[in-house]
Amino acid sequence: MTNRIITPTDVYEPQGHYSHAVEIRPGARLVYVSGQIGTRRDGSMPNNVGEQTELALINLVNTLKSASMDISNIVKLNAYLTSRDDVPAYAEARARFQGPHKPASTLAIVAALALPEYLVEIEAVAAKSE
Repeated sequence: MTNRIITPTDVYEPQGHYSHAVEIRPGARLVYVSGQIGTRRDGSMPNNVGEQTELALINLVNTLKSASMDISNIVKLNAYLTSRDDVPAYAEARARFQGPHKPASTLAIVAALALPEYLVEIEAVAAKSE
C-alpha cells in the first residue's frame, strides 16, 4: 500500500514540483532525515546552488537507502535557500532529480545557514508501508 497524494479540486494548482498533502497509510515506517547540504564525502563543496542542490539530494537519497527507502518514499520535503535568485537553479535540479514524484513541500528563503558557504539545505520525512 502506498502513500496517497491529496490534491483538492477547490484549492489552487501547485505552483511547483510538489503536492498539497500526502497521507501516510496506517502501519507505515517513518524516517526523518536531517537537513542535508551540498557537501561531497571528502568535505569539499561546489560554490553554486545547482551543484549544491544535486549533492544535497544525493546525500538525502543515500541516507534513505540506508533505511531501505528511496526518493519515492519522501512525503515531506523542506528546503532552505539563502538567496531568492537561486530558486530557478534549485527548482531545476530538484525536478530533474525527483522525477514525477511530488511530495508535500516547503521552500524558504533564509538569511543564512550554519556556514556562509552553504547555499541550500534540504530535509525530508519519508514513509514506507511494510
